[in-house]
Amino acid sequence: MALQYKTKKRLSLLILVLGLPAYIVMAVTFVGWMDRPSVLMELAIYMGLGMVWALPFRAVFRGIGQADPDQKDQVGGR
Repeated sequence: MALQYKTKKRLSLLILVLGLPAYIVMAVTFVGWMDRPSVLMELAIYMGLGMVWALPFRAVFRGIGQADPDQKDQVGGR
C-alpha cells in the first residue's frame, strides 16, 4: 500500500524530529560502551550506523522535496 503525500510528509517530519535524535543518542551510547577505538575506526562506525539508519526510511523520504502530485492545479503545492 502506497502512502499518500501528506502522510509521507508528516511521517518524515516525525522521523527527523524524534527518531533521528534518539538514534544519535543510541549510536553515541553504543560507541561509548567500547574502549576508545582509533579515530578512523570510530568514523567508520558512525558512517556505518548512519547508513543503517537511512536505509529503512528511503521509501518514506523519496519524493518529499517535490510538489504534491495530488495538487496539480495549485502553484507551489500548498
